[in-house]
Amino acid sequence: MDKIRFGTTLYTGENSLKRLEEFENERVLIVTDQFIAQSEILETVMNHFSSSVETMVFSEVVPDPPIDTIVSGLEKTKQYHPTMILALGGGSAIDAAKAILYFGLQSEIFEKIPFIVIPTTSGTGSEVTNFSIITDAEKMVKYPLISDDILPTEAILDVSIVMGLPPVQTADTGIDVLTHALEAYVSTEANEMSNMLAEKAIVYVFDYLERAYRDGQDKEAREKMHIASCMAGMAFNLVSLGISHGIAHAAGARFHIAHGRLNGILLPHVIRYNSGMIGNNSNTFNETAKRYTKIAKLLGLSAGSPRMGIRSLTNAITSLEKRMNMPTSFSAWGIDRATFEEHKLKISEDALKDRCTITNPIEPTVEDTLSILENAF
Repeated sequence: MDKIRFGTTLYTGENSLKRLEEFENERVLIVTDQFIAQSEILETVMNHFSSSVETMVFSEVVPDPPIDTIVSGLEKTKQYHPTMILALGGGSAIDAAKAILYFGLQSEIFEKIPFIVIPTTSGTGSEVTNFSIITDAEKMVKYPLISDDILPTEAILDVSIVMGLPPVQTADTGIDVLTHALEAYVSTEANEMSNMLAEKAIVYVFDYLERAYRDGQDKEAREKMHIASCMAGMAFNLVSLGISHGIAHAAGARFHIAHGRLNGILLPHVIRYNSGMIGNNSNTFNETAKRYTKIAKLLGLSAGSPRMGIRSLTNAITSLEKRMNMPTSFSAWGIDRATFEEHKLKISEDALKDRCTITNPIEPTVEDTLSILENAF
């Protein structure tokens, strides 16, 4: 039995920010980062509220939001008593807002209130998920927080918000979309609904990501990638993810590489591992290999056999990353061998504890994750 639930109301298309004009007599807590707080984006959003709406901006969010940021957010909003929370930003701002909401509810700082998300990147899909990733900087560990309490009530996908996204962030977040979709597609919990969403998102990435990277004002490409991000988020919120995200969370806490870029380094090697090409079951193709081969065929790649399909798919991913000037290995990013050796065992161990790893199509061992890391170095 599969449980299918989409709990977030979406507002899409041109001028979807007008949804904000419908709110009256609210006390809105806006969670964002310093860059957006000082940009025209925040002003544009706030100008859509009526004069009856009061706002408070918490803009202390930093990449990979640490627990200290969440605590600070809770302390500063304790006396404000918001009637609504609005997350404005990329994955970090949305994650921080979710954590503030969750712990605010747990500590009864505020009651269950509407939670609106306006993503400013096309990557995380967080606007439709009940996932949040919080970092313990001291322990160098990322913790997935998963609860229906943090599923956004509404998400506003206005393409005007992402038109100015720089090429590097476009590439990083776009590859994160691809990783979400591919991991959901081979998840042990995959179903017809998640497959449909994942397949469409994957096709959109290959059709539109490079266009958005090369021309940030390509409105069609921007809009399609924004929708792809949302679809991939809906897919993995239904069926979770896999070992690429498990390793990315563990490695990101130690190497401080942008999450999408890190997934881009890992993804081809994870595909080979899940297909039986590296690790304990090398050279034994499995059902997951057939799944990836189906994706290769969907993309019009050479896929006459599982081996050919896996090679075509991983080559296509690596080629796309190279055309967007993304590193395809840890060493290419600048991680030296000594640093890699210092952290690789702990990364492997932490990856196995990550909740995203549970639904990987093959149950990995520490040796398997070390093999993936070595191949990615």
